[in-house]
Amino acid sequence: MTATVAIIGRPNVGKSTLFNRLVGKRLALVDDTPGVTRDRRSGDARLGDLRFKIVDTAGLEEAEAASLEGRMRAQTEEAIRDADACLFLIDARAGLMPLDEHFANLLRRADTPVILCANKAEGKAGDGGLYDAFTLGLGDPVPLSAEHGEGLSELYDFLRPIVDAADEMGGSSEFTEARTDVDVEDEEIDEPVGTLERPLRMAIVGRPNAGKSTLINQMLGEERLLTGPEAGITRDSISVEWEWQDHHVKVFDTAGIRKKARVQEKLEKLSVADALRAIKFAEVVVVTLDATISFEKQDLQIIDLCAREGRAIVIALNKWDLIEDREDAWGHIKDSQARYLNQLRGVEIVTMSGINGQGLDKLMQAVFRSYEMWNKRVGTSGLNRWLEGVLIHHPPPAVSGRRVRLRFMTQPKTRPPHFVVFCSKPDNLPESYTRYLVNGIRERFDIKGTPIRLSYRKGDNPYHKKRR
Repeated sequence: MTATVAIIGRPNVGKSTLFNRLVGKRLALVDDTPGVTRDRRSGDARLGDLRFKIVDTAGLEEAEAASLEGRMRAQTEEAIRDADACLFLIDARAGLMPLDEHFANLLRRADTPVILCANKAEGKAGDGGLYDAFTLGLGDPVPLSAEHGEGLSELYDFLRPIVDAADEMGGSSEFTEARTDVDVEDEEIDEPVGTLERPLRMAIVGRPNAGKSTLINQMLGEERLLTGPEAGITRDSISVEWEWQDHHVKVFDTAGIRKKARVQEKLEKLSVADALRAIKFAEVVVVTLDATISFEKQDLQIIDLCAREGRAIVIALNKWDLIEDREDAWGHIKDSQARYLNQLRGVEIVTMSGINGQGLDKLMQAVFRSYEMWNKRVGTSGLNRWLEGVLIHHPPPAVSGRRVRLRFMTQPKTRPPHFVVFCSKPDNLPESYTRYLVNGIRERFDIKGTPIRLSYRKGDNPYHKKRR
């Protein structure tokens, strides 16, 4: 067991900045705009020799329970109940605010120990707010500067007994680094995926309001992520651990990706960049489409983006429970797939409903099948026998009256499958012939639902140096 510490405070007091400082990475989005953080995010924190779990939360605000701010506050209150201790942040430069006093009373009634922190206390500008913090009755405030890393030694002294107590209750705890920044291609792939040591990394992406967060909440069986009728609620890419039929999965919820021309605000640009980063470091990407308006241009661009990143792809057709004539709708979907997704022939499309869990098992079965295809390796002998038959029936076009010789073919990489053809004039082969070879490989060796990369190399001439 590792101690869990939640960062609490009103909006724009520097909670996410402190979170990033303690985890040692820029995981949480940070901006001057109040209310950037909405979902609670957890990470592995390191402070000296202390190792604990840190939770970033949305800013506490007074609002009706049904409103977006009210639902954000409910998420924060859940984090307070689950935590071993709370870091209650105030802005030392702005001084004590009425909201600070209101939520100090809320924390005082809770059973969770509270450590009062006066953030932005660098220099003399924060002295007034620091002295005002004594009036909250939560003990001596810890002067901090999360931006500059000041005051962390004092924070260490307050956290030490809490972390030690949690370690004693649960025995010695193993601390593992957060793996969100690990590149897939840099990892050893011999270790079986879906284990506790190496969970399958799966990103849920799509347009705004496609039901991504609702789908993940259905997976977890709890309201872990903020949802609602408003489009664009999710901002950070939040990772959660999940176990499906003895398989461990790390699921990344991402912000909705709109058309690039419509993304104008800085905060939305940061959210989209975080979503693209989640795609880059995922192994399988589930592209979530709204069944009522599926296969719009933006959907196709997101699918193409995932294919160019080389991720295994599964298409989840969400909100299928809203479709009345399902047979007719499925016919249109298959026509759209054949027309628009030629570069991903055989990609699996799963109809489902995130709000009631319909089709969830089928989706995960498709995810693991797609992952197997992503790791598929074809023997060199089988590749070259296939290549010989291709050259007999459909040789490459001649260039300036001289034909291009394809001599040898091999597969040096997987994740996704990458094939290399050694030939005499690689620069002269047209793109159409490359697509013909890729489609032939996909059909002959049954590689579906994953991108295939094909490159050419010019073979060395062993007699070149002997020429006079």
